[in-house]
Amino acid sequence: MSIGTEWDGPQVPISGGESQAATFALASAAYRDSPFDEIKKADNEWHKSTVKTGRIALFRPNLGEAFSRAVVDRMLRSGRAPLIQSFGMDPQVVVEHSLAANNIRKARDNKLSTVMVLCGLLFLPGLVLWLLVFQLRTFVAKRDDKRAGALATTLLVAVGVVAAIFLVRMPFTGFWAWYARGCVVAPVLGWFWAKQICERTAQDLRGRWDGLLSGSSVGAKIPETVPSSPGETAAEQLRQSLARLSAEQQSNSVFYAGPKGILGMGTRWGSWQLAEDLLPADPTREIHPFRSWDVIRSIHDQLRMLERGPLNTGGFPKPSIKHWIVTPIGENAAAVSRPEGTDVEAYSVKTHAIQDICNKQQFGSGDRHYLGVQWTLWDGQLVLTMLITVTVLHQTLRIEVTGHALGPVHSLFTTKPAAPTKEVAKSLKPWENRTIKLPLVGTDEVVRLTARAPLTWYPPLLNWLGGSLGLPEPFGLRHAWADRPWRHRFMADDALRAATPVLRVVHSAAIRVLEENGVDTEKFGTRSAFLSTAVQDPAPKKADLYDA
Repeated sequence: MSIGTEWDGPQVPISGGESQAATFALASAAYRDSPFDEIKKADNEWHKSTVKTGRIALFRPNLGEAFSRAVVDRMLRSGRAPLIQSFGMDPQVVVEHSLAANNIRKARDNKLSTVMVLCGLLFLPGLVLWLLVFQLRTFVAKRDDKRAGALATTLLVAVGVVAAIFLVRMPFTGFWAWYARGCVVAPVLGWFWAKQICERTAQDLRGRWDGLLSGSSVGAKIPETVPSSPGETAAEQLRQSLARLSAEQQSNSVFYAGPKGILGMGTRWGSWQLAEDLLPADPTREIHPFRSWDVIRSIHDQLRMLERGPLNTGGFPKPSIKHWIVTPIGENAAAVSRPEGTDVEAYSVKTHAIQDICNKQQFGSGDRHYLGVQWTLWDGQLVLTMLITVTVLHQTLRIEVTGHALGPVHSLFTTKPAAPTKEVAKSLKPWENRTIKLPLVGTDEVVRLTARAPLTWYPPLLNWLGGSLGLPEPFGLRHAWADRPWRHRFMADDALRAATPVLRVVHSAAIRVLEENGVDTEKFGTRSAFLSTAVQDPAPKKADLYDA
């Protein structure tokens, strides 16, 4: 394709892949126009967003503006801190929709800036007076008094009447008389012009918001990823940032944060341990030497058969089976650092290093190895992870299976846009009410967007004046706003049902390796049968909270 060819840039398809519900629910936040402090409704007990309200309410962002800017800045800026993987979704899609939302608003703000210059800055005294009126109106309308709304409207009407009288009985003559008339009229005309611009953009943003949650084809247009000239570096930097994000999402390094569980996988809700002594099956012969990795490899091979069964009844979908390196961090740690060195490539620990950790780092400080089998269910709204670790201390071999569950994204992100309405009394039947539709963009919203537009060229000043959104750290899109799965009966059932078959496969594979290496498996078999009985009726609990 030649440089001169017109192209809108890559677009993210909405169909053709699984686990998209959580992805598009979070991506829809970039297009929302609700108050930005509503994000705190989606906070859970472990992760809290920071809402900085700013100094002037007129410049305050809405949820979509604050969310999209915060996500792009946190996930794409150079020198950013490491991110937590977002299991069950594609974080790159959310970032690209945030970029697309920023582009739509940038195009709107460019037009509004023109309106502000022609109808505002050239008639600055009138602009300042009208802004003061709207600021006072906003302050009055936010009072708890029921009459505050009517009082605010009355104030605006009164100022309009005074302005009309001022136009008729002008105290000036000549040039200043006409300029004074312009100061009164031009900002009002600019408001009508700006209203048309804001209304069209609001329809576009709301259409994308609704489309993402409805399953229609909504693509994220990001032409800035395509270089417009050979010397342009911004597009290449953006491409590298997206590639880094994708590589970090595929990393096999995760972090254990105490009661918070493994970040990105959810809290640990259950734990089952099989621990017995390694005794030879034949007292006259010694046990054939083997390592923890040999047991893990056998378990890995058997877990790949979980999707198969003797009956054609559906059963397990194909799981993701992966070796994980778990790094312990503090419960209230504000950041994480990924492993580095020759044993790490593209944020993933190499296979030989995984084997060394599995065989040697079983006691004391350092990273630990876990074999994980993971299912992404309910279109990405439920992520189930069963982790298996094998340790050998002195003569005791311990096989531990733990269950982790990450619930659906908060319902705040799954609500569709609703047209603004208002109930008014019927003219002939005042004791009855009727519902009327309101414009998508109200009077105050047009003023807010137009006043903010010139300042969008310098975001730090705009954030200082109007406020910004601080994302919960260590940040990952999925776990930051995840709800508990136990509130949903079927999701809870899926989590509990997965434990029994996984536990039995793990035990049978491990016992087979022990038998092949001359280990007496009688006690292992007895203990395995006991655990198999106990796991018949598992109950979710906070397994990482110890009563000590």
